[in-house]
Amino acid sequence: MSKVAFVFPGQGAQYVGMGKDFYEQIPVSRKVYTIASEVTGLNLPGLCFKENEQIDITEYTQIAMLATEAAMLAALQEKGVKADVAAGLSLGEYGAILTAGAMSLEDVFRVVRQRGILMQKAVPTGGAMCAVLGMDGEKIAKICEETEGIVSVANYNCPGQIVITGEEGAVAAAAEKLKEAGARRCIPLKVSGPFHSEMLKGAGEKLAGVLVDVELKEFSMPYVTNVTADYVTDISEIKELLGRQVYSSVRWQQSVERMIADGVDTFIEIGPGRTLTGFLKKINKNVTGLHIEKVEELEKVVRLLCDKQ
Repeated sequence: MSKVAFVFPGQGAQYVGMGKDFYEQIPVSRKVYTIASEVTGLNLPGLCFKENEQIDITEYTQIAMLATEAAMLAALQEKGVKADVAAGLSLGEYGAILTAGAMSLEDVFRVVRQRGILMQKAVPTGGAMCAVLGMDGEKIAKICEETEGIVSVANYNCPGQIVITGEEGAVAAAAEKLKEAGARRCIPLKVSGPFHSEMLKGAGEKLAGVLVDVELKEFSMPYVTNVTADYVTDISEIKELLGRQVYSSVRWQQSVERMIADGVDTFIEIGPGRTLTGFLKKINKNVTGLHIEKVEELEKVVRLLCDKQ
């Protein structure tokens, strides 16, 4: 039986103007931005739609991205489109949690606002990230383990595209070893910190503290976590997993493969950019990847899914 997954991109896909047409044309989406502004004390429409430098600063990027994804999700749900499962890359996992109904909209915004602040403050000097192309993930992980210093896999994005993270010197040393071992390219990334490395463990532990008072709800549908690439089946696991997620590898390829193995054949990427749709093509060419970033794409997806049903 055909299954649909809603998937949400992470930090890095943001741009000024994202979600503006949803805000202007769809009342339920406009309401989401209003709630995000009220909860966080930030002007989310201004942050997302007007030229500014804050949108690329982690503590603002994360809430801007999540508000936009939530606004698009609300518009899709209002059309009656439902998912069988959800997942999100790093920050995008909060979109999946929202889809699953495990947290209220207000609580998701409160948590993500604090997540961005904590990660921004925790960014240590001397951190780096590097994209490794053309090499198996297990081999990359092994070479990282054998390299002196802190360096590990940050993202298993798709076959042939893995990101490593950690101390600047250790990342550089691992990159040299990876090239010698046959990696096609190792590309240093312009990022503000070594995300998803143990160097951000403190931020993850503090986020777990933020989550203590958050009320969780029983799932209306399952979601897959980055940390294990498996379904979260017990709400008591959520808070601990979200804390660990800040400094653990993002197992995106494995998450997608798990959903496909369980019958998902249509993935709808909800949010700015087409990053996840691009990864999907490299993970499995036999499934359908749809994308919602503009209102006209929303209408197209609704028509396609209605036709399939």
